[in-house]
Amino acid sequence: MYQGRDSGIGFIKARLGRSCYGMGLGIIILDDVYPGFPGDVRNASAFPFPIQYEIARGVDIFKLVVEDDKSPCLAPVRQAALNLERMGCRAIAAECGYFAYFQREIAASVRLPVFMSSLLQVPMAQQLVGPERVVGILMANAHYLTPQHLEAVGIAPGSNYVVGDAMSAGTCREFDHLWTQGRRSDPPAADYARAEAEFLEVATDFARRHPNMGALVLECTGFSPFARALQREVDLPILSWGTLLDYAYAVAVHRDYYGHV
Repeated sequence: MYQGRDSGIGFIKARLGRSCYGMGLGIIILDDVYPGFPGDVRNASAFPFPIQYEIARGVDIFKLVVEDDKSPCLAPVRQAALNLERMGCRAIAAECGYFAYFQREIAASVRLPVFMSSLLQVPMAQQLVGPERVVGILMANAHYLTPQHLEAVGIAPGSNYVVGDAMSAGTCREFDHLWTQGRRSDPPAADYARAEAEFLEVATDFARRHPNMGALVLECTGFSPFARALQREVDLPILSWGTLLDYAYAVAVHRDYYGHV
């Protein structure tokens, strides 16, 4: 991957308050136990940059997504962000689209770029497709999406987007086995082929019901492993947690260019 020492590094000095160096993305994860396929933010193995995890203590799926009062989540999420900053991470992200609720508060709490939700990509996608087409937002459970989530990441409610739901009708049972209270297997587990097939059926149906869809944003971190398979089916630009994390790292640690003229 690397050809010798980076000759651009001739002198090093401490970054104030930072404990580690050569760090990449700091990821805030839920205080919950379930696995993720490669491509899921919870699985570090598939990403080509360093990842440091920090648990938002006491914040699980139910408290972040389902509970109406999300205020008890803010302090542990903020502390996780501060811990990652102190560790030396160059940018902060999270593992669930519903962390969008705290985008503004966490961005105001640290001196790093903050990417709390894949939904941050929706306003850009809206500009890419123009006002006559819509951006599809595929949620795991759209029932819990509120105007506060949208506004926190810069999405104007009622603008050119449509929202789809992958799980509420019981159509993605493999995801239920991982995440859904009362439906999880013991231990949480999922079969890749079944999860992919169930997801593709729901996601392709969502796209085909909106023929003026110009791009599709995947809210859930668990959808990213199947993003390329979905793109082969619907032939649309796909924005996922994968594209967000690639962008986040590129912003925080800009690449060098090696080539010739």
